[in-house]
Amino acid sequence: KFRMPTAENLVPIRLDIELDGHRFKDAFTWNPSDPDSEVVVFAKRTAKDLKLPPAFVMQIAQSIQTQLTEFRSYEGQDMYTGEKIVPIKLDLRVNHTLIKDQFLWDLNNFDSDPEEFARTFCKDLGIEDPEAGPAIALAIREQLYEIAIQSVATARESRLSKKGRRGFEYIPAHKAGGTALDLMKLFSNKYSVVRKRKEWDVYEPIVDLLSTEEVDALEAREERNAR
Repeated sequence: KFRMPTAENLVPIRLDIELDGHRFKDAFTWNPSDPDSEVVVFAKRTAKDLKLPPAFVMQIAQSIQTQLTEFRSYEGQDMYTGEKIVPIKLDLRVNHTLIKDQFLWDLNNFDSDPEEFARTFCKDLGIEDPEAGPAIALAIREQLYEIAIQSVATARESRLSKKGRRGFEYIPAHKAGGTALDLMKLFSNKYSVVRKRKEWDVYEPIVDLLSTEEVDALEAREERNAR
């Protein structure tokens, strides 16, 4: 049944709210099993801590609730569970740190931990910004969430094509000429990540530290694009 293909079933939440001349942006994960009353408590605490106008409380709560409702609408539905090794791409800026990378992730390993992977990633590459780890983990979770939704659609289409027959067929990776079975041997339980040797140059992570001027220019461009 539908869930995040990770050890913890956490929903990636992203907020971008503009109101009364103020703009609030944030991103974090949320446990869909938590009571909805926690959403309002969180919204009130956030507005108070950041000294946002009172009108932000309702906007923050509504945005979180809408995203939780969408996630819950998939719960109970079947997911496609064939062999799935998918590419994950990172292309994000966290304050002055620019991070680019791509790697393969095993969707069928429900012990995987994006947060632990992000902590190890930052440690290995010497990324010191404490906000980088959570941002990397969230970026991974957002992509896994989209793929999980696609898996629900694939399972639904398969049921329709089989005209009510339970289950569906897929071509094993070793028959399709893929490398999924070989890659599976390389995965650890927590990370489910591997870089193929022949693509090490392509899959090499890139981390750049930007100057204040470069950050200002990027933020100005992002602001124009947002408008």
